[in-house]
Amino acid sequence: MQHFPIFLAVAGRRIVVSGGGEAALAKLRLLMKTEAHLTVFAVDPSADIHRLAHDRKLTLIQRPLAPGDALCAVLFYAANEDDAEDARVAALARADGALVNIVDNLADSAFITPAIVDRDPVVVAIGTEGAAPVLARAIKTDLEERLPVQLGLLARLGKAFRHAADALPMGCKRREFWADYYFDQGPKALEQDGPQGVEAALDRLLAHHLHAPAKEGHVDLVGAGPGDPELLTLKARKALDRADVVIHDRLVSPEILELARREAVLIDAGKEGFGTSTAQDDINELIVDHARMGLHVVRLKAGDPTVFGRLDEEIEACEAAGVTWRIIPGITAASAAVAQIGQSLTRRDRNSSVRFLTGHDMKGFAEQDWRALARPGEVAAIYMGKKSARFIQGRLLMHGADPATRVTVIENASRPDSRVLATTLARLEPTLTEANLTGPALTFFGLAPRAAAALPQLKEAAL
Repeated sequence: MQHFPIFLAVAGRRIVVSGGGEAALAKLRLLMKTEAHLTVFAVDPSADIHRLAHDRKLTLIQRPLAPGDALCAVLFYAANEDDAEDARVAALARADGALVNIVDNLADSAFITPAIVDRDPVVVAIGTEGAAPVLARAIKTDLEERLPVQLGLLARLGKAFRHAADALPMGCKRREFWADYYFDQGPKALEQDGPQGVEAALDRLLAHHLHAPAKEGHVDLVGAGPGDPELLTLKARKALDRADVVIHDRLVSPEILELARREAVLIDAGKEGFGTSTAQDDINELIVDHARMGLHVVRLKAGDPTVFGRLDEEIEACEAAGVTWRIIPGITAASAAVAQIGQSLTRRDRNSSVRFLTGHDMKGFAEQDWRALARPGEVAAIYMGKKSARFIQGRLLMHGADPATRVTVIENASRPDSRVLATTLARLEPTLTEANLTGPALTFFGLAPRAAAALPQLKEAAL
């Protein structure tokens, strides 16, 4: 992020524009939505700018900008449509202490003006850092269609009521009051009885929430998917948006954590095979303790919580404490990973079943039915297999697996930094050593990427 988005207080402050043509007029149309004092410097202003000055919507000074003309200005726009003149006035405005924007000159501007959806006081600003103005306009159009015009009136009425709503305790109870207002009672009252009906609805709604019994805590056990935030289910996104506390494992991507409500408390309860970990009993205690406080807890697990996720223990802890819970499954890491290499986990005439294995368990390396797995045509998705690769390789070879059996290792499946390693069972351990994997990885025994599978002789390489 090269430009940090903020909403600047401009009511009663100066904003100065240098220029009198179309570029200046385009900025003025937007700036007139504010409560700032607008001053325009232009030698030959357009008729439209003259008209705005006549209507006292701005102050027009018909001469070039001079030193000191931008003093006390919070913002300055250079919109002369002349590079030399824009550079001259921008230097003067900077010397006067103003933040400077030069129209169509991103590199020399201290700030940029976003595309705006105006439902005053609800304002949505959309920026692409100058990379894709067309995209910003498309998003603006989409949001304008989605956000009703009356949203601004609801927000203004709600703002006037905020002091009364402070009678509700901070957190979940107050948030539920405002959610009821904006998404249910407010729109209904406005449609039926107009603004006076909204004021009455606010009073009734506040009384209801003040006397409502304290809400009990709840736990959602949520699958975060393999890492791509676009693979997160809609139900999971809704849970994150409502969460008071998010207890996540170390494999949940930062992009997914960004989707949590800003006020939510994020707790890293990460585990690492053969490394530093948060004990499962401590995780269970964190989940239960926060739920008992009346909070909505999201236990966020990478992939699907029903696959090697210690789910049963967390459910049992909730039930023992009398805490309600539900499971929100996610896209399994295995499904996302095989999709990435253009394969399926099962195929007619190859394998009618697939095994999901873990490379290690609580006691160390996990034992499996190696003899059955070593048969030709078998496929297995091996979780947590990086550090146990040599053990897995040795067990399979010892039980008769073909050393040429194809193996694919996928690091950071579905993410932009994903890597695919196509190798063979004989080369599994050295391939992983040479690759120096640092992210979570899945090992697929018996599968090769679709392009590599078509080759008679597998070329072992990072794809």
